[in-house]
Amino acid sequence: MTTIQLPTKDGKLEAFHLSTPRHFPARAVSPFNRIAYSAAHVVADPRADIDPWLDCAIDWDSTIAYRQHLWRLGLGVAEAMDTAQRGMGLDWPTSLELIRRSLDAARDMPGALIASGAGTDHLAPDDATSLDDVIRAYEEQVAAIEKLGGRIILMCSRALARVARSAGDYERVYDRMLSQVREPVIIHWLGDMFDPALAGYWGSADPMAAMEVALGVINTHAAKIDGVKISLLDKDKEIVMRRRLAAGVRMYTGDDFNYAELIAGDAQGHSDALLGIFDAIAPAASAALSALAAGDRAQFDAILEPTVPLSRHIFKAPTRFYKTGVVFMAYLNGLQDHFVMVGGQQSTRSLMHLTELFRLADRAGLLADPPRAAARMKVLLALHGIDG
Repeated sequence: MTTIQLPTKDGKLEAFHLSTPRHFPARAVSPFNRIAYSAAHVVADPRADIDPWLDCAIDWDSTIAYRQHLWRLGLGVAEAMDTAQRGMGLDWPTSLELIRRSLDAARDMPGALIASGAGTDHLAPDDATSLDDVIRAYEEQVAAIEKLGGRIILMCSRALARVARSAGDYERVYDRMLSQVREPVIIHWLGDMFDPALAGYWGSADPMAAMEVALGVINTHAAKIDGVKISLLDKDKEIVMRRRLAAGVRMYTGDDFNYAELIAGDAQGHSDALLGIFDAIAPAASAALSALAAGDRAQFDAILEPTVPLSRHIFKAPTRFYKTGVVFMAYLNGLQDHFVMVGGQQSTRSLMHLTELFRLADRAGLLADPPRAAARMKVLLALHGIDG
């Protein structure tokens, strides 16, 4: 049994005994009956001689190897999204290079599923003065990704949230973009808990009023839309929207609090998945989806239920800092050899937050190699002046 001394909230240390990890297959054991994308993180290059807050350096080999890990598990990759620190350290030129490299890697893996984020993040919100500025920015990124042969996830735009004055402004921008995309896209609705700059998206601070606008756009252009990914962390709103989507338009849950029951669905339908938490729990997600496809709902629930407390902790407010927990999980599990992030974002969560994450990951059986995970946790504790 592996034991480590972990700090407690009262300032003391307590012995924590790691449990035996659950065994999950290294590859998908059968086809899924849900489409499941994992929004994937990037691995920073800790040896690059840069200013981490200002510059972006990627370890490309490790970053692509992680995507291959996800594909082997049967998961798709949602590339250059929020989980990859898009807009929080990952700029557009680096995002496009990431998309190019991932698309190249996907061609070498039969059946690999990938869709890539197109937004307006090369246009600073303060520099946007009109809807035409936003449209041109969207068009530039969509054209660049389509030129590489990529499929589009049409991301929310901070610039649009800044310049739009009405629901009609959103309708104009999305009508323009959806009229010209080459293949059906995934619409991306990210709540302001993930990005405060997106408050009032779709023209209203009332989520239900905003939903009416989004549904109008989506159902009007249903032939150009594969699905919609919403991240509002509210299962009831997702279900309401899911039931009102035009035939053939998928709901991709982005609810990192309630994903298990939304994916399982009900008598009136289910959600597919486009989730940041799948990056951190990929082996469990793959095994659960295989069980669901085999008709074993009990096994699906048994695998995913222990992961929900971990996910809710990783995504707790301020939710936009969840990427730190995702990368920490990859470090603990040996999927990268350091805990350094683009933009120095490893500092966005406290030692106590990461300590609780460690405990919850162990309870979910997700620390694949307990001695390695404990050794890496001890490194973090030592950096904070604690002998673990």
